[in-house]
Amino acid sequence: MPYLAQLEPESLLRQFLAHPPEGFAAGTTASGMPTFVAPFDLLTTADDALRRRVTQLPGYRRWGNWLRWRTRFAGSTVTEFAPLPRNATPQALARELVEQHGRDCALLVVKDIAPETPLLDVADGQRASAFARALEEAGCVLLDGMPLAWVPIDFDSEEDYLARFSRSRRKEIKRKLRSRADLRIETWPTGSAVFEGAALRARIHALYENVYAQSEIHFDHLTPAFLDAVLRDGGNGGVVFAYFHGEDLIGWNLCYEHAGKLVDKYIGLAYPAAREHNLYFVSWMENLAYARRRDLSHYIAGWTDTAVKRQLGARFCLTRHAVYVRNPLLRAVFRRIAHHFESEPVQPAPAMESA
Repeated sequence: MPYLAQLEPESLLRQFLAHPPEGFAAGTTASGMPTFVAPFDLLTTADDALRRRVTQLPGYRRWGNWLRWRTRFAGSTVTEFAPLPRNATPQALARELVEQHGRDCALLVVKDIAPETPLLDVADGQRASAFARALEEAGCVLLDGMPLAWVPIDFDSEEDYLARFSRSRRKEIKRKLRSRADLRIETWPTGSAVFEGAALRARIHALYENVYAQSEIHFDHLTPAFLDAVLRDGGNGGVVFAYFHGEDLIGWNLCYEHAGKLVDKYIGLAYPAAREHNLYFVSWMENLAYARRRDLSHYIAGWTDTAVKRQLGARFCLTRHAVYVRNPLLRAVFRRIAHHFESEPVQPAPAMESA
């Protein structure tokens, strides 16, 4: 693998470069680090208080587009952590990004720099930390990113896993899981013949669009070309969990088995059927069961829905972003208000009790 701190197969990153999200222009730096240019609303990661103050200013509807800046990002939206080229030292990579790309756009954002975490080799975590320090020394501001959820597969059965929760939480989860009796669950490796059918791929894309439409943050809008490519790309550990009610596909979840872990990537849902059948909870337990059967070490559950994942027993690690503002005056202003763009600390999981 040519990258450090990568939890996914390299083929997924290749598909991102070949079929970037809508409105993105993707490529790599001279050293090979993936980058993309995209429009970015500055309020996307702002805290609620700042967002509310700005959007309530007089005339916001007329001038709000001024806050949508063309931005150069280093990293990708298909990897949990920024992939770092193995052939570049942290200091050289930081200089390359700031000196060669810091003036491409109004903003340069190096996204999702990995922390030192059990999900990575110790050396990879230390290299990523050194990279963050080098970016700060080069003039970037470091911000806490979003919390990445993960679960160690250190239990022997579903009952063993549920026994760790309080009695009331365990009862609630079991109640939601009763809907499994009404579902048919199929598991399809990516690249399998089932994905040759254009009608199925169109249904999968439509269910993805449902989830995107109801999401609070609209940033990386995947294209049909990307989804088709990853579904038909075999041999990379991709697996699609498909959920049927009768003959209707009401949900799907694409994960990757890679380097001894199961990484959750994309999902599509039919509403209201997905909610009526508690697919969020059913798919969580299905993914854990798959990871356990495959003797994997971790289930990596992604960035969103932190509160629900915390209730389901997930642990979290925070990445960091490094932001370089091209205009020196605005750079000084941003340093003073940067804390408004950091994620809130993740609250500890509720206390658990034995069965």
